[in-house]
Amino acid sequence: MNRLSVDKYADAPKHPLFLMLHNIRSMWNVGSMFRTADAAGIEKMIISGYTATPPRKEIDKTALGAQDTVLWEYYADPLEALSSMKNKGVKIFGLEITEGSHPYTAIASDAFPLCLVVGNEVDGLENEVLALCDGVLEIPQYGTKHSLNVAVAAGIALFEMVRVIRSSV
Repeated sequence: MNRLSVDKYADAPKHPLFLMLHNIRSMWNVGSMFRTADAAGIEKMIISGYTATPPRKEIDKTALGAQDTVLWEYYADPLEALSSMKNKGVKIFGLEITEGSHPYTAIASDAFPLCLVVGNEVDGLENEVLALCDGVLEIPQYGTKHSLNVAVAAGIALFEMVRVIRSSV
């Protein structure tokens, strides 16, 4: 098993990935995404809007300690956070099924560093947030439901991005 201690994880190199959670209603989804972010070894999570932040027992329950290992920042205004990242050369991609979106597997190695933005479980990402994105990615849907749980979708997309990063090294 290749499990790192908390101290070794803090010092380990991270993938050039950020995950922004904007207006996520469920604290269990937030905790799940902390856990996925830890497993994927991303640089940082950005939390914005009314998304809950640690410490909260509901987040802790699904994060299983990842809320203490993954670096995170909170911004009330997502546009401020996204603009700041863009100014630092980070490309912004929303995860949403919308007009002009591309398959999540279309990400190429030159897209990094990258921030993946996920939004509200019912309403998705706001138009103002989508307007700041360099692109929008979607996960194809083949059943009767045309949506996935936000934490599941974030995990699918993050691990595809990790695959792209690691295969280009």
